Amino acid sequence: MTDPKSSPADEPEETEAKPTSPAPEPEPAPAPKKARATRSPARKAAPAKASEEEPKPKAKAPKETPPPRRPKLSPELARLLTHRRSQDAHRPLFVRQAAHRYWRIGRDGAWRRPRGLQSKQRRHYGYRPTVVSIGYRSPRLVRGRTPTGFRPVLVLTVAEIGRIDPAHEAAIIARTIGTQKRLVLEEAARKRGVHVLNPITKETRET
Repeated sequence: MTDPKSSPADEPEETEAKPTSPAPEPEPAPAPKKARATRSPARKAAPAKASEEEPKPKAKAPKETPPPRRPKLSPELARLLTHRRSQDAHRPLFVRQAAHRYWRIGRDGAWRRPRGLQSKQRRHYGYRPTVVSIGYRSPRLVRGRTPTGFRPVLVLTVAEIGRIDPAHEAAIIARTIGTQKRLVLEEAARKRGVHVLNPITKETRET
């Protein structure tokens, strides 16, 4: 039997245990701000973007071969040129008859053989100037060549420059060519590698 005094209403009600929410964690304290470093003038600039790359340098044009300053000579020609230089050093100065007497005769250094019947120079008197004779000539193979050994070729057109052998021949531009055409001929000779003996601006003397 149940106790009349105790009723179901008097019994304590069982309360469901409610889950307790965790306590909110304290927020971390903000880190102290660092002082902003000032940008020094010596600091390098940031690298450029890939889109702003510098243009690649263009390929250089091939260098043109300069004209040869000396020709290709065989050992025999080189020996004869040396012999001709020694001849030039010992060759006498040929003076025209009466050149010391008249300025109009000796002014240009031209030579004319004496023809007078009583001419002492024609008869090779020792106190008269030496007369030109065949024995004073230079060797045949190097006759007419430049001191360096080039065979000079007179040119008036660009086509004539194209027929020159740069290894053995050199160009002489005709004196009747004007400055404008002369520059064209010198440019054509430079491209082909032909040596010009009488350019407008001559840097060194042909020796």
